[in-house]
Amino acid sequence: MTLEEKQQKLVEDLSLFPDAHERLSFIIEGAKQRPPLDPSYKTDAFRIEGCQSNLWVVPEVKEGKCYFSADSDAVITKGIAGILTDFYSGHTPAAIIDCEPDFLSEVGITQHLTPNRRNGLSNVWARIKGFAEIQLKK
Repeated sequence: MTLEEKQQKLVEDLSLFPDAHERLSFIIEGAKQRPPLDPSYKTDAFRIEGCQSNLWVVPEVKEGKCYFSADSDAVITKGIAGILTDFYSGHTPAAIIDCEPDFLSEVGITQHLTPNRRNGLSNVWARIKGFAEIQLKK
């Protein structure tokens, strides 16, 4: 599935919820189902700055495609970071760089986050994009 197809499906799925609070509840429930990162990854090397909660994103590349895992001590942060990491995982660096995560505002997610959480979310995107850019240079 391409990133454009994934984006369309995600927008359709999240649009089924009549308001942003129900969407956030759905994201929180998804976060509770996500496995935690191994404690060995919860280091400053993987920590996302600018978020009021602790948030870690672990990137890796396999067979030319990027994969990402995320964890946080706040479920809403873990859920939103999880959406982004799942969304971009399994795609080439070039595809990742060419696809901004605008769909989160399209479905009313970013508008209902605190400024600190929005900042953390943009830093997750910056980490994902930065990792993809490094892979392109290799």
